Amino acid sequence: MSVATEDVARFEASRPRLEAIAYRLLGSAEEAQDAVQETFLRWQAADLDRIEVPEAWLTKVLTNLCLNQLTSARARRETYVGQWLPEPLLAGDPMLGPAETAEQRESVSFAVLVLLERLTPNERAVYVLREAFGCPHSEIADILGISEAASQQIFHRARRHVAEGRARTQVDDAAAKRIVEEFLAAATSGRTDALVRLLTGDATSIGDGGGKVPARTRPFVGAVAVAKFLRGLFRPGGEAKRALAGGAPEIHVAIANGDPAVVAVVGGRVIGVMCLEVTPDGIAAVRAQVNPDKLERATAQWAAADHGAPLFVAFE
Repeated sequence: MSVATEDVARFEASRPRLEAIAYRLLGSAEEAQDAVQETFLRWQAADLDRIEVPEAWLTKVLTNLCLNQLTSARARRETYVGQWLPEPLLAGDPMLGPAETAEQRESVSFAVLVLLERLTPNERAVYVLREAFGCPHSEIADILGISEAASQQIFHRARRHVAEGRARTQVDDAAAKRIVEEFLAAATSGRTDALVRLLTGDATSIGDGGGKVPARTRPFVGAVAVAKFLRGLFRPGGEAKRALAGGAPEIHVAIANGDPAVVAVVGGRVIGVMCLEVTPDGIAAVRAQVNPDKLERATAQWAAADHGAPLFVAFE
């Protein structure tokens, strides 16, 4: 069935919002785009004259597609090699969605996306739709086939679980740059004490290599353990480390998912994004995405942006 030009235009106007919802639900830009494309196919096949509120219809179809995806994703992650982390999005990516309020910015942070993995699919959907997109509980109840009271209860439960995580510190571009520069100065100093002072006592370090890039299968826990790992990671490594990375990585400061981040680039290709979870007590978590499958969008965005000169070239 063909779709009129104006109906395609109506869908395309909703695409950024749909992609932002799907990304928060799935933690993957590629899977989010697939879910949105499937939503378009459903839109294309629907009797559009009977759809009274297109945005609500599209949100319902997309959310239920994502819920089905989350169910199968949980099974896949049981066999995932090593730690699973979301796909990072660099500042300016439209898939990050609305960022007018602290709640909206928080909902797309790496810390919250990781916490959302602990929720049931319904809890995750209610939290995302309400917290990040302000959907009324009546609409959420219709999407999920539950009562409005149940939607409210699920939201409060999900919000409580997310709130159990450590409070992040919101930082602007200038503050992020200072934090990353101080972090890297400590990490490359060859000493652990400078890093320990920047970390919280219970800091963690997690890497996601997806079985394609070497990454520890268990997180490092505690400031000293994390500091020792980071010191070794940034220690000059000569040919061995350069061969593993595909060259000598250029190290840049960036913001990913609202967090200060270290971006490693080789030949224009992003090979790693390390997000720092900053709290009032220090850096509470260092999460590194090095799975190449989860860095394709970041690489494309990096190529299209002016990112300036690197802070330094690693492993030299």
